[in-house]
Amino acid sequence: MAALDVLSRPKRELQVSFSIKMDNGQQKVFTGYRVQHNDARGPYKGGIRYHPAVEINEVRALAMWMTWKTAVLNIPYGGAKGGVTCNPKEMSKPELERLTRKYTAMIFPIIGPYTDIPAPDVYTDPQTMAWIMDTYSKMVGYQVPAVVTGKPISLGGSRGRATSTSRGVIVAAKEAAKTFRRGLAGRGIAVQGYGNVGANAAIIGREYGAKIVAVSDSKGGIYNERGLKPLDVLKHKERTGSVVGFPGTKEISNEELLEVPCDILIPSALEGQIRSENAGKIQAKIIVEGANGPTTPEADRILFDRGVMVVPDILANGGGVLVSYFEWVQNLSRLYWTEEEVNKRLEKKMREAFLEVYDISKSKDVDLRTAALILSVGRVVEAMKLAGDF
Repeated sequence: MAALDVLSRPKRELQVSFSIKMDNGQQKVFTGYRVQHNDARGPYKGGIRYHPAVEINEVRALAMWMTWKTAVLNIPYGGAKGGVTCNPKEMSKPELERLTRKYTAMIFPIIGPYTDIPAPDVYTDPQTMAWIMDTYSKMVGYQVPAVVTGKPISLGGSRGRATSTSRGVIVAAKEAAKTFRRGLAGRGIAVQGYGNVGANAAIIGREYGAKIVAVSDSKGGIYNERGLKPLDVLKHKERTGSVVGFPGTKEISNEELLEVPCDILIPSALEGQIRSENAGKIQAKIIVEGANGPTTPEADRILFDRGVMVVPDILANGGGVLVSYFEWVQNLSRLYWTEEEVNKRLEKKMREAFLEVYDISKSKDVDLRTAALILSVGRVVEAMKLAGDF
């Protein structure tokens, strides 16, 4: 199909080179990218990352992934991604500000509140978004909060944004559990990765009545079949640097966490954690991907054949982009919502998206990942056909 040929490559790619003055007085040149994959369903949407490994092929792939993600969630966006090849860990805050402002000026011609709306990603945060918004606003001569999402609340950010990805993960887990004729209450959950997404997923999961039996971070994990208090575990990690050593728990490895007895497994750390070598040992009946790409294609097939439900990243961790969308809507209308209202809208959209994907998986006898792609690609192709050719 011609539409699929069009979707196999980005609509626009911008590569920029720019120099900034470093704190030592020397000029340093950086390379940045903004790739816009498809805008058939609405403005381009996607994060900006700062990392030494940023390169064009990665940005292309992530831009396409955002097209499918916004489509499966049924929000009126297309997909984009951006980044700068740099090491933010070795840069001061003033250097990062100068880099952000210069990068914003370089991509200024192709971003805007109705064309392309960036957001935070790897090693970028609300402060980064504040610099982008301020730079863009000064260049057009008036305040434009809707040009980016993920901003501080005082600059037009949305309430509920900080925990939105985690909340979406738990809503997906709850809907998945319902298909097994049970809710989350009393369900044992294991969480790999105790950063922002994993820790908040554990905290919110417990609020929904689930029992958090195991958690881990980069240094190792802990297990207690009777359940953990995730907020206390987070305080322990903040105090000691790791979840390891939390009183009353058994120490386990990250690999062992994936195989502990539990109902729901939430991998929210690195990609490629669930592989063909360990897929057969996983005891959970439901896997909800809080991280991007934690399950390899080979493992996917093994899990599907075993009857393990995998809620894919494209759906499961969509809470963040949903609340980004809500932030954009609030910015455009200048009408702001309470956190309770944001959470209620997030739950409704996540529930609807899950049920649509689940229905396709059942009708076509495919896993949820395949069903999500059938739904998202279909929506984009339909929009392209209806709009016609120009």
